[in-house]
Amino acid sequence: MTTDIQEQAAAPDENKIIAERRAKLAALREQGVAFPNDFRPEHKAADLHAQYDGKSREELEENPVHVVLAGRMMLKREAGKKAAFATLQDASGPKADGRIQIYATLDLTGEAAMAALHHYDLGDILGVQGTLFKTKTDELTIKVTQLRLITKSLRPLPDKFHGLADQETKYRQRYVDLIMNEETRRTFKARTAAISSIRRFMEKNEFMEVETPMLHTIPGGAAAKPFITHHNALDMQMFLRIAPELYLKRLVVGGFDRVFEINRNFRNEGVSIRHNPEFTMMEFYAAYTDYKWLMDFTEAVIRQAAIDAHGTATLTYGGRELDLAKPFHRLTIVEAINKYAPGYTPEQLNSADFIKEELKKFGVKPFATAGLGALQLALFEETAEAQLWEPTYIIDYPVEVSPLARASDTVAGITERFELFMVGREIANGFSELNDAEDQSARFLAQVAAKDAGDEEAMFYDADYIRALEYGMPPAGGCGIGIDRLMMIITDSPNIRDVLLFPHLRREE
Repeated sequence: MTTDIQEQAAAPDENKIIAERRAKLAALREQGVAFPNDFRPEHKAADLHAQYDGKSREELEENPVHVVLAGRMMLKREAGKKAAFATLQDASGPKADGRIQIYATLDLTGEAAMAALHHYDLGDILGVQGTLFKTKTDELTIKVTQLRLITKSLRPLPDKFHGLADQETKYRQRYVDLIMNEETRRTFKARTAAISSIRRFMEKNEFMEVETPMLHTIPGGAAAKPFITHHNALDMQMFLRIAPELYLKRLVVGGFDRVFEINRNFRNEGVSIRHNPEFTMMEFYAAYTDYKWLMDFTEAVIRQAAIDAHGTATLTYGGRELDLAKPFHRLTIVEAINKYAPGYTPEQLNSADFIKEELKKFGVKPFATAGLGALQLALFEETAEAQLWEPTYIIDYPVEVSPLARASDTVAGITERFELFMVGREIANGFSELNDAEDQSARFLAQVAAKDAGDEEAMFYDADYIRALEYGMPPAGGCGIGIDRLMMIITDSPNIRDVLLFPHLRREE
């Protein structure tokens, strides 16, 4: 039941409408017909449109089609007491074909049902039975023979012309946004289609889907600040998962050569149009592969997800074309700086002191322990990253910022790692996995030193993971794809909250 505080927060007109609807519900309760659960729809609006929109009026008259359908009443137009038109909306389609018109008359529908329809409100969920016909304007319509109220709506829907005007209200009351906004429904159906596509693609390529813990005793698998919680029964501190990586690689040690997980991660960091504290990743690991294989495979996964969710690999984002059908570009960090921020000399880009001074212009103060590679990466992030519109792999990351990646066998100081960027943001991160237990142990110790020096995102030392590596992990490649950011691009959404059904917001006051 709505609380007094909620009622007071509503506008006076809305309070009056709610009171009127509550009175109608009270009358239904007295009749013993409130909230029935014995109506079983047999048809969906979209299916009816797909099958019968092409039929003529004469064909529908000659071959009557009996329909049993339920939906929310979005429009109502009465012609006195003898006839009424209404529009019902069901879950069958994100477009207008998820709606269908109904036509009730005194003669066919009955006096009692017509009288009841007169008192039904927009937002009520109705069940109807009848036959299909075409109106004079050729609109497919259900001629109602039986009509029932399935659920009484107590709150009025937003104005049909303006919908939910406030963006935060759309996020906070997503249920209303979904009722009113065709574009919102389309976005989340596309998201589901993309995730289903990814899952099919992975299974087709012999990856096994697995589940790993969300509660960790040691946060690992990424450089991030975790959420901290407490397990009462065990009386121990625990962390919400920042990445499933180390558990997935334990499975590779155990003999599962190809594994993937579509997982929820939690990072106690900033909130922005690209960041939400809780987000979805797809991480996968394949034994006997390297980062070059991973780049080809990741490209294929993303391209197919776009096709299955959007219908094509050629997208439009923010009014600008983005072509996922073409091969993705590949640049090193220094190559990207030279391409998108030309003017630096080779000597300058190889001078730690110069880059530190240059970063001051951007308000960036690197950690005292940062080496040349980390400084080059910081300069790339300030000068080139935002300009990477077309899909581009930035490759060969420095060892000091890649504690889990395999070091290059040919170039000192870098790893076999990439990050994928498009429309100026990171979409994926992958690398040839470090399977040398002694090297990994030394990398963890370096991370501990960085944490002691003030880096809150540096990793912990995970002794059990080192023990797993000591049993022997085959050479492998692994990658994580940010599902939410990918869906922003596929659905042309400017804010990560647009692709999350229930994004995190400040508590209502």
